[in-house]
Amino acid sequence: MPHYRMPDNEQLFVREFGQGQPVLVLSGLGMQSWQWLPFLYPHAKNHKFIIPEWRGFGASSNCRIPDMDAISSHWQDVQSVMAQLQLDKVIVIAYSMGATTAMHGMQYGNFAEHITAYLHIDQTPKIPVDDSWAYGLFGEHHPVFISILTELSQLLSQYQNIKYLKDLDSKARRQIAKLWLQFMGLQNSNKYSLKAFEWVLNQPRLQSLLLPSKRLDYTAWYINNYLYHQEDYREAIQKLQCPVTFLSGTQSKLYPVEGQTLIAQSIPHAKQVHFEKSGHTPLLSEPVKFGREITKFLKRTR
Repeated sequence: MPHYRMPDNEQLFVREFGQGQPVLVLSGLGMQSWQWLPFLYPHAKNHKFIIPEWRGFGASSNCRIPDMDAISSHWQDVQSVMAQLQLDKVIVIAYSMGATTAMHGMQYGNFAEHITAYLHIDQTPKIPVDDSWAYGLFGEHHPVFISILTELSQLLSQYQNIKYLKDLDSKARRQIAKLWLQFMGLQNSNKYSLKAFEWVLNQPRLQSLLLPSKRLDYTAWYINNYLYHQEDYREAIQKLQCPVTFLSGTQSKLYPVEGQTLIAQSIPHAKQVHFEKSGHTPLLSEPVKFGREITKFLKRTR
């Protein structure tokens, strides 16, 4: 599998397989490209899949953090990959942070002109919550979320000279674990799940399994991305002229389904599929239905 040289000379890993129509797949935070294989590999005879692994994860884990926010960096990397592969028209599958990256491209890079069909998976077009938008990250609990991220950001800023979580002293690890458990509690109210998360977070060798990255600098970079992200992509996504499908978890605590539905309804030619048993991760909680919807989407593009 190839690595592509980015504008800052870092090597970004991109998984490529299949033949036919190009499909650019933009993953969520923390995902690795192999996690898409069960859903996409059956379609490799008719589609060529291009899946970048974001900086900090998988085979791109050693890329240097650029001097810009994560979403701007991801969009710049996507542009570079598309240019090197000479991709003009692409089908796009975008999930969570990948969907934010896609919308950023629509707003600042005329990305919509290059998209022939768009699949948008459980993401809001506006992270902050204010008087104009009640359906940002964590909805009515957004202020609590911001408070937790602020504490985490301030804590991590004290350890910029330490690269890995495992190298922190026990006091700092406990502080991070406590704050991250509060963050997990916003997503999951099941007391048994939270007990399991608490146990993992208190095991030094396992803590990084629940954090965005084993590296402190990458964890801080992604935390600050959501803490300071102020973009509003509603108008940008509403201008899409290609076929658009939204996959939304009705139980999503991260991104309230009401907001996703409002955006889906604001695009006359868009359709929305609800995952009634899912929150933010329908590919994990309803994998069979998720696979069927991927198949339907790709068949409509042929």
